[in-house]
Amino acid sequence: RSVGANSEVPVDVRILSATHKDLDVLVAEGKFRHDLFYRINVIELDVPPLRERAGDLPLLSEAILKRLAYAMKRRAPELSSDALSALERYPFLGNVRELENVLERALAMADGETITAGDLRLPATVAPAPAPAGTPAPTPMTQQAPPPMVADPRTSSPRDTSTSALPSYIEEIERSAIQQALQEHRYNKTKTAAALGITFRALRYKLKKLGIE
Repeated sequence: RSVGANSEVPVDVRILSATHKDLDVLVAEGKFRHDLFYRINVIELDVPPLRERAGDLPLLSEAILKRLAYAMKRRAPELSSDALSALERYPFLGNVRELENVLERALAMADGETITAGDLRLPATVAPAPAPAGTPAPTPMTQQAPPPMVADPRTSSPRDTSTSALPSYIEEIERSAIQQALQEHRYNKTKTAAALGITFRALRYKLKKLGIE
């Protein structure tokens, strides 16, 4: 029933909700509406954090890489054994979302059809999760530092990409690819967009974003 309406409208929907809070406690404390809780809490599934499901990493990583590669219109690479071992040792405080970010970065940086542990560029030091009040903070987990970023020799960028942030490095790659395509197609933007596998509108956006005249 809409607010202020006198009649009800039949609907047929399913609600899927997720939270990292303990709703039973919040209901008891009066911080979550008990009537809403009892309406949505029909089937409850407890999904452990990714760091407790290392056995799921191979299948999850494969599925994520296929989806990312499809969006980039390229072949999905494979994870080397050392890369998979590095992922299994990493705590993933950001759960699956952090795994997606790590794999997307590796897909952009990897040179070849195989992603190695170095391509993952996992942080050398991982910040610990917040500890309950009154308990000492755990010692941060450490991993072997990844090799330093090496500039892509296929791009001629005036910026030192070995010390640039990842977004800046990716922008340099995009700028170089777009400029090369523009030159090859005599600055015909329609043909350039088709050659790059993007829409004309997307090309216009990137030209403006990257400051390419």
